Formats: sequence, structure tokens, C-alpha cells
Amino acid sequence: METIREKLNISEKSWKIFEIIAYCLIAFLIAYLIITYVGQRTVVDGNSMYPALEDGDNIIVEKLSYRFGDIERYDVIVFNYHDPFKNDDVYYIKRVIGLPGETIMIKDGLVHLVDKEGNEVLLNENYGYYFDGNKMQSYLSAIPIKIPENEYFVLGDNRNDSYDSRQIGTIHKKDILGRAWVRFYPFNKIGFVAHRKD
Repeated sequence: METIREKLNISEKSWKIFEIIAYCLIAFLIAYLIITYVGQRTVVDGNSMYPALEDGDNIIVEKLSYRFGDIERYDVIVFNYHDPFKNDDVYYIKRVIGLPGETIMIKDGLVHLVDKEGNEVLLNENYGYYFDGNKMQSYLSAIPIKIPENEYFVLGDNRNDSYDSRQIGTIHKKDILGRAWVRFYPFNKIGFVAHRKD
């Protein structure tokens, strides 16, 4: 039976080169699809999510959850933000605190919110880190903020060393890259990133 190579009258050496190129293209396509639609590696820069994540931690951001499900309170997300000081797009990692349609305010260092049903809730945040016991600064969130549809209010766990929704406002869903899934480096800290409140 005549092979494709013979039908095309290609020499064996040229066919081997063609095969190598084809395999490389397939590998590149698979890698592109995984990075674009499934997950990608990123490195934490800074300590705004301490103690959950620290400067230099390598994590995998998974992107499938939000294609098929909702973003939930306490999810740790990575999102794109245009930093006016750097005049550049940067990725931030923060925790989702307020959901679309809710009203949120930080008063006396505590998060107060009114949910979509009109229930007022004081969040019991056992993951927040407060250096020397200092209460959380409110910045622009000292007055109630109504969270628009498809937007989220986010905070860093290291509350007074975090640039987050208290300064930059709410984050649009289209700017969210994905959910922080697993830390794989340093090796002594390998494990899943904690999302839901205990």
C-alpha cells in the first residue's frame, strides 16, 4: 500500500523534518489551548495575600471553573488591572468578598454588607491578617458601595498591606483570569489554595 510520503513523492529525510515540524506545531497548539482555556502558572508578587500566599509563591491559576460556574464569596482570584501609576497592565491576586448586587461598607475595620435579599450581614473573616492587631483601613469603602452586575469587591488577606477594591474599586468579571488553584513552589508548601471560609 502506497504511503502518503510516497504519493507526494517526498524523500524520507524531508518527511522526517516534516514530521518533527508537525509534532512541534501540535505540541504548541495543545500548550496554547491549555494556557488559554484551562490553566497557567503565575508567581505571587508581594505579600498582600499573606498568610494564605507569600511573595515568590508559584501557583497554577485554573480557568475552567468560571466558564461553567459562578464566582463565589471567598474565592481567591487572579485578575487583570491597568495600573495608572505603572501605566501598564498587571495581574493581582485577591479574595472575593462582595458579589454583584450587594452593598458593602467597611466600618470600624469590619466588613458590613447588604445582600440581594436586603439582609444586613457582618462578615466573620477568620482569614484576614492584621499586623500588630491594627484594624482594617477602609479607604474609599467607608461609605456604602453598591456592587454593579458582573462586578466583584475584592480584598487582600493582609488587609493593611494590600492594594484592592478599597482603592481601585470593583473588578469586572471579564478581567478575571481565573481561580488560584494550587501552590506548587516552594516545595515545602505544596497544596491547594484555601478559598471558602472554614
